[in-house]
Amino acid sequence: MHADFSRLTFRPGKHYSAVLTQQGRVQLDADANEQAAIERYQLRTLAADLIGRHGGPAAAAGFAIGHVPGSHDVDDLTIGAGRYYVDGILCEARRPAPGRAAPEDGAAGASDGPAAGPSTGASDADEAHQEPAGWTYWDQPDAYRDQERPGDRLPGAFPFLVYLKVWERSVTAVEDPELREVALGAAQPDTAARAKVVWQVLALPASELSVPQGGPAGVREAFDAWAGARERPVARLAARARRPERAGEDPCLAHPEARYRGPENQLYRVEVHHGGRAGGDATFKWSRENGSVVLPIVSVEGVWVGLGTLGDDDRLGLSVGDLVEVADSASVSRDEVTELLQVEETDLPGRRVRLSAEPVPEVGRQAGRHPFLRRWDHRELRGRDALPLAGGALRLREGRWLDLEDGVQVYFRPDGSYTRGDYWLVPARTATGSVEWPRNAAGEALLQPPAGIRVHHAPLAWVTGPAEATDLRRTFGPLTA
Repeated sequence: MHADFSRLTFRPGKHYSAVLTQQGRVQLDADANEQAAIERYQLRTLAADLIGRHGGPAAAAGFAIGHVPGSHDVDDLTIGAGRYYVDGILCEARRPAPGRAAPEDGAAGASDGPAAGPSTGASDADEAHQEPAGWTYWDQPDAYRDQERPGDRLPGAFPFLVYLKVWERSVTAVEDPELREVALGAAQPDTAARAKVVWQVLALPASELSVPQGGPAGVREAFDAWAGARERPVARLAARARRPERAGEDPCLAHPEARYRGPENQLYRVEVHHGGRAGGDATFKWSRENGSVVLPIVSVEGVWVGLGTLGDDDRLGLSVGDLVEVADSASVSRDEVTELLQVEETDLPGRRVRLSAEPVPEVGRQAGRHPFLRRWDHRELRGRDALPLAGGALRLREGRWLDLEDGVQVYFRPDGSYTRGDYWLVPARTATGSVEWPRNAAGEALLQPPAGIRVHHAPLAWVTGPAEATDLRRTFGPLTA
């Protein structure tokens, strides 16, 4: 998750059941985050053990799918309200009620008589017993489907499968300004971030599946094979710190024998930018701040981008030459790949920057989607160990150690397959002059799978024709029934 963490310490294999605070000790963000991770892990493991891979309560199962034939070849789906669990993760499809506004003039109160204004014809008791509203394919909250994009439309041929895609991501005050506590002053610094469960109802053509005979059971089996191939990470990475060449020329940075030569503790994030294979499309980027340097966008005028702030200080701001990613809530949820752009000029009084190219038209222009710039810290590498840029990210090379900076190196295992968003976290510490990374008895860095993003899938319906859909959900009753 992109947030300003010191490090993430939760390891399921250690079997810790709680974080125990000791008196008079320093409080660290890693301890509080590990406690939250332990509780989340225990709860979701218990739910998955009891429910299975996916299922919903029989009396309130959500995500019932109905096919709605549309005009001009734009079909729709209804998404029933309720709850559904995928690998123990709770997904809720209930649309929030709009609420009832109080009269502006205060002419009528709750105890004085009926509210002023037009009557809806429904009493409070009636509203309390109304069925919760669900969503549709085109207005589901975190999918950002667009009818003008052919790739977003439902498959044009029957049958096709409708499924649920679930993952978790971080949200900061840049994307949700309500997280800021205004009582902290005019600067309104952000405090804690949030973890958000994102679900999307998507469609898969039958041609993508190898569906055997056998009705719904065969469809589920074919979908499980399709989803399993996407949920098992193939890429592996190792990290280490090595004393950089010519490190002795500046002995003031750290102890002469230190391998990590950075002046500060950092949490390096190595993230796949464009998926694929090494030597092909695969690229990666890295940040020494876990990708947490995010600045809200106010306006985009050609190559000039107006910002709400240029950062709290030099370390967390923008400088000429920085590579940035223009994004918003929609592009993050859609997992869209955009080219990283370079900052070519900064206008401090105007709080704006000039980029090397104009951002793509679909991203960063709508204030309701909370657009932002995310800074990345890599640079093109030249010379013997050249790593050229492609779309602003580094070409991914396997089978050799790659230098990031200040002695930090990473190694991608050969013959890997990379998914956009795969990431690894590498804490670097000045006290030891090294990085925190699993090692074997000989001190060699061990190859590790990505720390995330973990994506989960569940089949919902097999649509066989106009307004015809076979329910693939599973339901369970209460234990006390």
